[in-house]
Amino acid sequence: MKSKTIRGYVIAGLLVWLPIWATLVIIRFLVDLLDNSMALIPHAYQPDVLLGFHIPGLGVIISLLVVFTTGVIATNFFGKKLVDFGERILGRIPIVRSIYSGVKQVAETILSPGGESFRKVLLVEYPRKGLWSIAFLTGNSAQEISTKTGEEMVTIFIPTTPNPTSGFLMMIPKKDIVELDMSVEMGLKLVISLGVMQPKISAS
Repeated sequence: MKSKTIRGYVIAGLLVWLPIWATLVIIRFLVDLLDNSMALIPHAYQPDVLLGFHIPGLGVIISLLVVFTTGVIATNFFGKKLVDFGERILGRIPIVRSIYSGVKQVAETILSPGGESFRKVLLVEYPRKGLWSIAFLTGNSAQEISTKTGEEMVTIFIPTTPNPTSGFLMMIPKKDIVELDMSVEMGLKLVISLGVMQPKISAS
C-alpha cells in the first residue's frame, strides 16, 4: 500500500473523529460543571444521599430546572421585586457587593441581546507586528486607561486554539484593530477548526 494512500486514510479518519472528540470534550465539561453544582447543597440533602445511589446527569437536570424556574419567577412583577430586594441586601455587604456587581455586569453585557460585547470579530497584530490573530471586542476600556495612555482604548479577548474558552484579555488602541464582517459564530468556528473553516465570501 502506497504511503500517500495510507496518509489519506489517516487524514480521513481524523476528519471523522476529531470533531466528535472535540464536541464530546466540550459537552462533558459543561455536563460536569452543571452536575457538580449539587455540591452547593448540604451533604445531607444531596440527591445521592437521599436516594442512596448516584444517578448520572441528575445534577444537570436539576440545575437546568432551577435556572428555568428562576427565569420564570424573575421575569414577573413580584419576582423582579424579590430580586431587587435581594440585590439591595447584597449591595450592603462590602466584599460581596464588589464581586456580585462585577459578575452581574459581565453577565448582562455578554448575554444581553442588544449588547455589543462579543458581537464583533477583530483582527489584531499579536503576538508581534506582522502576525495577525482573531480577537473579539468585549467593550470600551475604562476612561482612566484611555486618559493615562492618551489614546482611545478598547478591551479585546484573544482566544486560544482549538479551545476558545481560554485566552488573553488585552487593552489596545482602537486605531490598531481591524473590524471584520464575519459573524461571531464564524469567528469561533475559525478558531476551533485551526483555520480550516474559512468564512464564505459573498459575490458582490
